[in-house]
Amino acid sequence: MSYLDRIRACNGWNPADFMPFVVDGEPVGRVRPGFAEHLGRWPEVFRVEAGALGLHPSLTGFERRTQAVQQVMEHLVEQGPVSHLHGERFPVTASGREQAKFLVDRATAAYFGIRAFGQHLNGVVRKGGEWHMWVGLRSSSRRVFPGHLDHLVAGGLPWGISLEENLHKECHEEASIPAELARRAIPVGIVTYCKDAERGLKPDVLYCYDLELPEDFQPVCRDGEVEAFSLWPLDQVMERVRETDDFKPNCSLVIVDFLVRHGLMDPESPDYLEIVTGLHPPLP
Repeated sequence: MSYLDRIRACNGWNPADFMPFVVDGEPVGRVRPGFAEHLGRWPEVFRVEAGALGLHPSLTGFERRTQAVQQVMEHLVEQGPVSHLHGERFPVTASGREQAKFLVDRATAAYFGIRAFGQHLNGVVRKGGEWHMWVGLRSSSRRVFPGHLDHLVAGGLPWGISLEENLHKECHEEASIPAELARRAIPVGIVTYCKDAERGLKPDVLYCYDLELPEDFQPVCRDGEVEAFSLWPLDQVMERVRETDDFKPNCSLVIVDFLVRHGLMDPESPDYLEIVTGLHPPLP
């Protein structure tokens, strides 16, 4: 196994398996034909024309679209094609969050194949001149990747909150990082990936941050998502990412990005060019 395997694990999909989801003449997602068939039972909301899924032309306006689509999703949860609703709203956009055309529940983002946004924070400590990284063990009750290794702080970026506010909220809820310490987090770029997943397509954008923590800091999870935290030497983190599937897949990407940015991988490292470009593929 290798770091490149981690990149490939998050970037496999066949465009022929999906049809475009088009709003206002602009592709904003990709859906499986089977899911489009379910949506076609509400012709006053969704239409399939010329091999693409779209909204009914009469559905105009941000709030009206959001409400109509939400009602359909609630019906599909009751009937089974959609597993559940999360309660947070994600923007439907072909570019940035600010260009949202309407909102969908976070749990349905992959069904529509829309661009989803998240934030991941590398919590690191320097001990004896060496990097260490905080690693979380996801709760066995988590719906997604139970029992896998995770970042100190990582979460989705819902609508209606700024990146800074959401990061500080996640820091508090997931690791009890006080606001004055969370404000030291350094934004270091983004990682993108696009993967064929169980629910649909995941063309995701992760905003990445580094936060150097004092040696005496001890994280405490407040929301039950993590069972335990451990502070590992970076060599141990690197080995687990490289040799196992223990980390939640998108966490591996963010950690590999950390290694590249801090010179722990260099142009002489195996697969360096493919790894670096593979961390930032263009999204459909």
